[in-house]
Amino acid sequence: QVKLMESGGGSVQPGGSLGLSCEVSTTTMSVNCVGWFRQVPGKEREGVALITPGIPRTRYADSVKGRFTVSQPGGKNTIYLQMNSLTPDDTAMYYCAAGYSTSDYCSATHFVAWGQGTQVTVSA
Repeated sequence: QVKLMESGGGSVQPGGSLGLSCEVSTTTMSVNCVGWFRQVPGKEREGVALITPGIPRTRYADSVKGRFTVSQPGGKNTIYLQMNSLTPDDTAMYYCAAGYSTSDYCSATHFVAWGQGTQVTVSA
């Protein structure tokens, strides 16, 4: 079993920054895929920033490359997402997720445990 608890988020003006964190606790399940997804009502959930077993370990959606940074310092149980240069298009519910892959690649289907979500709103 895997439990995830997000914190952070909130409201910010365009061009601003926000940080999200996620505490990952596991009991019986191994985890090697962790990351952040986001969803806007009426749209599909989007993988934003992932940490995978492969090389490079971090993967980003094109829409956030150069602005968002995902990290897991020391490989410990906290995942961070630093979001800079935010735009209104970044407004969404952000979810932390975890899962396990037998390969170096983590697809969306590998993520089987989800946090409750935290809202990020970017507006003037």
